[in-house]
Amino acid sequence: ALSLVAERGRGMADAAARTETGMTAVLGGDREQVLAAIAAAGLTPANDNGSGQIVAAGTTAQLAAFAENPPEKARLRPLSVAGAFHTEHMAPAVERVRAAADTLSPSDPVVPILSNADGAVVESGKEYLDRLVSQISSPVRWDACTQTLADLGVTALIELTPAGTLTGLAKRALRGIDTLAVKTPEDIERAGALIKEHAGTSAAGTDQEG
Repeated sequence: ALSLVAERGRGMADAAARTETGMTAVLGGDREQVLAAIAAAGLTPANDNGSGQIVAAGTTAQLAAFAENPPEKARLRPLSVAGAFHTEHMAPAVERVRAAADTLSPSDPVVPILSNADGAVVESGKEYLDRLVSQISSPVRWDACTQTLADLGVTALIELTPAGTLTGLAKRALRGIDTLAVKTPEDIERAGALIKEHAGTSAAGTDQEG
């Protein structure tokens, strides 16, 4: 429901205003070393995108200290965001959104949905709604979603607007599949043609944010 989306936005904005926090993309480097450095800095790997890209999130002070001692062979790129999303800093928003979610009676999805918490296939509307709420303060595991898409034999990926980030990652992690980022009304016709072309193959959706 759009009311839940609006409540989620208000809750996250309120949580972000309580503490000065932010996010920094870590590009390259050894995965285990990057994760260890993020943990040592007291940060959270808020987005694990695979393809050598992990987003660290936490307070601005923690991020500043992290920037002074980055992981070996990694590049840091501060992101222009309002706060440390998908971390404990968003906890105040969770209960607020949970209260709104409890008023809804979700139907089961007609196609499998992949949860970006762990890449699991979710076929229950109630479970999906529960995961949608807890996901507010939980890291995003797009790398796990990518693996599940590969395991399902997905042959094409369509990213809805605002689009471009996920198709870019997919081109590196899911080589050989067709991708389309829907950015303009004209792309809708192309999306329809792509769906027809790949009809009969595995289909799934993900709850990934942009």
